[in-house]
Amino acid sequence: MKFNSKLLAEICKTPGAPGFEQKIRELVIKEVKSLADHVETDNLGNVYCYKKGQKSKKVMVAAHMDEIGFIVTHIDDRGFIRFHTLGGFDPKTLTAQRVIIHGKKDVIGVMASKPIHVMTDEERNKVAKLKDYFIDTGLSKKEVEKYITIGNPITREREYIELGDCVNSKSLDNRLAVFILIETLKKLKNTTLPYDLYAVFTVQEEVGIRGANVSALKINPDFGFGLDTTIAFDLPGASNHEMITKLNEGVAIKIMDASTICDYRMVDYMKKTADKHKIKWQPEILTAGGTDTAGVQRMTKGGSIAGAVSIPTRHLHQVIEMAHKNDILAAVELLTVSLSELDTYDWSFV
Repeated sequence: MKFNSKLLAEICKTPGAPGFEQKIRELVIKEVKSLADHVETDNLGNVYCYKKGQKSKKVMVAAHMDEIGFIVTHIDDRGFIRFHTLGGFDPKTLTAQRVIIHGKKDVIGVMASKPIHVMTDEERNKVAKLKDYFIDTGLSKKEVEKYITIGNPITREREYIELGDCVNSKSLDNRLAVFILIETLKKLKNTTLPYDLYAVFTVQEEVGIRGANVSALKINPDFGFGLDTTIAFDLPGASNHEMITKLNEGVAIKIMDASTICDYRMVDYMKKTADKHKIKWQPEILTAGGTDTAGVQRMTKGGSIAGAVSIPTRHLHQVIEMAHKNDILAAVELLTVSLSELDTYDWSFV
């Protein structure tokens, strides 16, 4: 399979803060409308791609479209903008970054704070806090208010690049999963599936897996797959037991995270399927953080048999997220064969 860098770059660049996924949703629908039997959206903004299977059971795959971002909360008398976060941020990662405010037109701004030259010794040594930052657009209050109002979403500005065999960009969490699910649907276009497939591009995961909860309630799946990034802490200073996953060691098969203990049958099925097809994989136990897998697993009548395909990613929730192409392609392969062969496994309790 050839790596489609152009598509991934476009997906990463397209804005979509939680609750404001309009543009990324438009891109997704454009890419998938010819790949499924039926495509629809719900009131929350989730995108459902349905492919009919041979048997009556239902399988759901969830990949969230939203990226961490901000929302405008105040414009002061000099035009400086205050904001609130949409998703989880380490405040120090905001220093010296550009952002895009999506108002009547897109306005570029910079994340600014008190210059080090005028800080006290105490201020220099304290941990950065979100309230220390504001956005400077270079415009007066009058000019700012021509285009921007309270409640406008804000996303981060950073181009997609490739470093060796790795991709590097803002918002690989979770645009990698959006990319992988689109590429999987392409591979499955002419495949007869055992069960009805609902490939769902969800909204508002970064603020509490809200889209996955709604879509799982709608579908009531028998089987479920989360599709998301995970920590790769294979960096200087990390002990082996802290790394969670490593780049270029294969797609990760989730065993658990802070919100989900994956069904042991699904974990076993994915491991055996990966081995059968000679797909390189590694186990994932993520001790903090959760994914749409939780909603897919639990927001259904009686629960679903759920697991997750995870993509090892360095520097998560920064604008320099990094993943290896081989791991991304392995994720496409594992998801494709796992969906194709789901009826070959004995799902009874043992």
